[in-house]
Amino acid sequence: MANILAVDDEKAILNMIGNVLVKDSHTVTKIDDPTKLKMDKLSSFDLILLDVMMPGIDGFELCSKIRNVVDCPILFITAKTDEGSLVNGLALGADDYICKPFGVMELRARIGAHLRREKREHVARLSLGRICFMLESRKMMIDDKEVNLTKAEYDICEFLAKNRGQIFSKEQILEKVLGYDSESSDSTIITHIKNIRTKLSCYEYMPIKTVWGIGYKWEE
Repeated sequence: MANILAVDDEKAILNMIGNVLVKDSHTVTKIDDPTKLKMDKLSSFDLILLDVMMPGIDGFELCSKIRNVVDCPILFITAKTDEGSLVNGLALGADDYICKPFGVMELRARIGAHLRREKREHVARLSLGRICFMLESRKMMIDDKEVNLTKAEYDICEFLAKNRGQIFSKEQILEKVLGYDSESSDSTIITHIKNIRTKLSCYEYMPIKTVWGIGYKWEE
C-alpha cells in the first residue's frame, strides 16, 4: 500500500497512528523529534502527517521546508481549530488537516481519500527524487526544468526509472525499449546512456548506475 511518515512529539499519538495504519497494510515511519527529520529521505513517502505544535520546529515551519522537496499530500494533525491557523497551514502547502482529538475512522478515511486522489493524479506523472516524468507529454524534468532528451533517450530513462533498482543488460534495454525488430546494436544503448549522462551532468544528478559486467540500473 502506501509509505507514510508521521511526525508528532507525542509518542502515544504516533503509536496509535502506526497501529491503525499498519492494519490497512501501510508502512509507517514514526518520528517524535522533528529536528531529526532527514530531508533527503522524504521523496520515498506517499503521504506525510505533521503535528502542528512541536518543540524545536513547529509543523507550519516544517511544512514550508519540506513542501519544496516533496509533492505528496501533507496533512496537519492539530489542536488549533481557529480559522486563521488552518488557513495559514493550507497556504504553506498542506493539503488537509485533522483536528485533535480524532477517531480511528476519521484518520483512515482522510488518509484513504488523499491516497486515492493522489493515485489518480499520478497516473500521468512519475516522481523520483529530483526527477519527474510527465508521461503523457513524454518529458523528463529535474527541479522543474525540462531535460532536452531525444525520443530514445527519454524511453531509456523512463524504462529504467519505472523498473528502478533492477539491473538490465544492454541487450535487455535494446529489446524492451527499441523492440525485437530494431536494427540497432548494443553499442547504440551505450551511446544513448553516455549522451543521457552528459545531459544530466550539468544538474549534478546521476541516477543511472553502471553495474560492471552486467548492465545498468536506476538508483537514486
